[in-house]
Amino acid sequence: MIKGIKEYYRALINPKFAPTAIRVALIVGTILFAINHGATLVEGKMTRQRWISSILTYLVPYGVSIHGQLRNQQQQNISHNLNSVQ
Repeated sequence: MIKGIKEYYRALINPKFAPTAIRVALIVGTILFAINHGATLVEGKMTRQRWISSILTYLVPYGVSIHGQLRNQQQQNISHNLNSVQ
């Protein structure tokens, strides 16, 4: 389990995964920001807690995208290794 967590943390800054994750975070995060904080922003009532929440609104899609890309790479490696053995 620790090995998987360390691998995930390394993947968070992997230049192979980051460009896609950034695009996902910007698109999904902006949509979620508009849904969750848009009216409050327009009204000028953003609090410190809401700004912190809005940062998470972008970080979560980034992390989910990295996780998906990492799992896909792991599955491809397993398939490749199984095909190499046969």
